[in-house]
Amino acid sequence: MPTAIFGSKEDPGFELEESPDLIVVRTHSGRGIRRKTGSVRTPLAAELEDATLVQAYPEAGVEVYRLPTGASVEERKPVLDAAPEVRFAGHVLVDPGTEEPVLYTENIFVKFVDRVDHEHCLAVLAAAGLRVKEAVAYATNAYFTAAPEGTGQRVFDIANALLSRDDVEYCHPELIRRRSRKAIFPQQWHLKKTVIGGVTVDAHAGVEAAHAAARGAGVTIAVIDDGVDIDHPEFAGAGKVVAPRDVTLQTNDPRPKDMSGTGPDGGDNHGTACAGVACANGTAGASGVAPRAALMPIRLASGLGSQAEARAFQWAVEHGADVISCSWGPPDGDWFRPNDSLHNRVVALPASTRLAIEHAVTAGRGGKGCVVLFAAGNGNESVDNDGYAGFAKVIAVAACNDTGKRSVYSDFGKAVWCAFPSSDFGHAPFAHPDPLTPGIWTVDRRGRDGYNPGGSGSGDAAGNYANDFGGTSSACPGAAGVAALVLSVNPDLAWHEVKDLLKGACDKIDPQGGGYDADGHSHKYGYGRLNALTAVRAARPAVRSPLPVR
Repeated sequence: MPTAIFGSKEDPGFELEESPDLIVVRTHSGRGIRRKTGSVRTPLAAELEDATLVQAYPEAGVEVYRLPTGASVEERKPVLDAAPEVRFAGHVLVDPGTEEPVLYTENIFVKFVDRVDHEHCLAVLAAAGLRVKEAVAYATNAYFTAAPEGTGQRVFDIANALLSRDDVEYCHPELIRRRSRKAIFPQQWHLKKTVIGGVTVDAHAGVEAAHAAARGAGVTIAVIDDGVDIDHPEFAGAGKVVAPRDVTLQTNDPRPKDMSGTGPDGGDNHGTACAGVACANGTAGASGVAPRAALMPIRLASGLGSQAEARAFQWAVEHGADVISCSWGPPDGDWFRPNDSLHNRVVALPASTRLAIEHAVTAGRGGKGCVVLFAAGNGNESVDNDGYAGFAKVIAVAACNDTGKRSVYSDFGKAVWCAFPSSDFGHAPFAHPDPLTPGIWTVDRRGRDGYNPGGSGSGDAAGNYANDFGGTSSACPGAAGVAALVLSVNPDLAWHEVKDLLKGACDKIDPQGGGYDADGHSHKYGYGRLNALTAVRAARPAVRSPLPVR
């Protein structure tokens, strides 16, 4: 594999590998592939009509395409190379850690040690077959050079050979990665390390780093909850909202209906925020954990144990959901009242709902099973008494806070599988400190109807985003987003394989207070706080070694 070293010769390098299904095309014109001349399709367009454009550098006339399954880069390359308008076609190198394309030019940056003179530098570069394109002004004895056209991946060998010299301080090929506007916003501390109100918050779930490799494309997350504001800009775009349903009213309109504030969550606001945490686009003010995942909003306003509850899972399975997020369940006891009578009650899972969930994990995704997640609960009580979140075939998600400790209200128990960042409260009777932030910044119903009426300090001035969403209600869709990232990398995983993978992708937060047992499980955090980057890396399919030639 080609190796590049961006630092000195003592620094570690990084390896790149050839992608089996990506091909890069560079044109002479610098305008990319012309698909039509007037209204007439070009022959070159036909060669790529079954391929998907995944990256483009229009300023250089470079485009990267993903070929369909079974297609060969080696077969396409000579056809494309033969086209008069194509300057180069060939394999694409990717970062094996993220699978992000890394394009190399035939340019090399070289910096000699300061003690040698300019003529010496030029002589060494000429001997290496390099042409000086620019003597850069920001460093002594530094040059931007070009290898002969057609050098290809040998630029790595040339660069490393020069770097091995005693008179060369730095040397590496010009490598180009995609640059994009960040879809994670500064207030979203659960997705990345950030600063809020002058305070550094570093208790995230590794989501920003994971986005370099996966954002959930090709995966559908069903959010079973109350209404979802599907007209919000963060859910816009072709294919973003799929198979919407109101299983209570039995219509295809999942939008919020309760405008009075008397519904289960004070006004049908909950589903929008949950959907935002899972898969908001991140185009205007809030990113979901899996921003490129499709959203299947399923409005469920019926009581716990209703047939509509079971129908929600059936709808999700029949319409192609991959992940199902459920931030609801039996009523919680008051977390701040240790002797609340609800704390010890046991709520069984109805057979109708249990069978519907079992149908999801057996028949969903063509037999691989939907990944079903439930919020552990907000009662500061045992989740093992909750037949929903405690069901062995779902993933129960607890909440941890912005300092990497348990949220004071979060349920606990054997069934807790993992934790995800969410809100918290300070509570002096428990000696529980105040949190650093109001909670989770996410999508809200637009205008005055949501949690944030606008201009109130609880989100943006327009009222389209809220800054204080929380509970295990927020943790669950966050974890569902991580499951979507995993399936976007490896859609062949069965539901139980995803569950097991997430177990191994957790960070052991609060090691002193977590009470982790010999198996690495904590009643507070399950196997720990999910790390999306770890999960995505673990999900990559193993690459089979080629058979030896005898």
